[in-house]
Amino acid sequence: VDVKIAVIDTGVDYNHEDLKNNIMINEAEKNGEPGVDDDGNGYVDDIYGYDFANDDADPMDGHGHGTHSAGVIGAEHNSIGIAGVNANVQILPIKFLTDNGGGTLEGALKSIDYATSRGVHIMSNSWGGGGRSQALFEAISRAEQAGISFIAAAGNSSSDNDARATYPANYKVDNVISVGALDGKGKKASFSNYGKKTVHVFAPGVKIYSTVHNNGYKKMSGTSMACPHVAGVAGLLLASEPNLSYQDIKDRLMSTSIVEESIDSYSMSGYVDAHMALTNQNNGR
Repeated sequence: VDVKIAVIDTGVDYNHEDLKNNIMINEAEKNGEPGVDDDGNGYVDDIYGYDFANDDADPMDGHGHGTHSAGVIGAEHNSIGIAGVNANVQILPIKFLTDNGGGTLEGALKSIDYATSRGVHIMSNSWGGGGRSQALFEAISRAEQAGISFIAAAGNSSSDNDARATYPANYKVDNVISVGALDGKGKKASFSNYGKKTVHVFAPGVKIYSTVHNNGYKKMSGTSMACPHVAGVAGLLLASEPNLSYQDIKDRLMSTSIVEESIDSYSMSGYVDAHMALTNQNNGR
């Protein structure tokens, strides 16, 4: 199965030397007429994805954040740069955050619906902010109805998501997986949000080296980096077992996670482990 993962972010540098072969190309638009909506999806010339920040069909990243997420998920396993969690994957670049990092609720809604319409299996959402939105809840629910996993960063304000919700990570839709950040010693990163009832898993999120725009590479920290690790492992699971539902993926990631005393009180499970997930070992739980 060609696993398709949407990166909803500041866009993705789809020309990056370490990513370009793992970008999901819209062949109907690439081989169609310029200026025409060849596939009839309401978007003209969306060859590489879409930019809802500037309302055009070029989701190029001028910030770096989205490209960094994309690299964690699927930088090629070649002789250059880094290796993503997936060697082969189809990454759909969707931009709704500007190159300054700001975005709108409307852009988020359109991004999720666009990703759903493009038939992705997984959405990686390294963004958050704003109060609860019924419209956003409904957009995520539409993705759920389409069978799509919605992975979300838990947030970087060292706060308890059980007590104070962070969106979109806290939406109570079954396809949502909220991800906290782990440091290099297997402890909760100091900045990471947490929640014994609301944060499903943890993953590496401190000083993560990945791709950025203009063929660059950089270390970045945040639940923004933890989220694509989980999206990537979800992608590995789907590649290995194509019949898994979003609920199966969520259950597997949690049941096979590594229980670590230092994050036990901060999460519903532990930290994600690709090998354990793929071999379905439940770590004596």
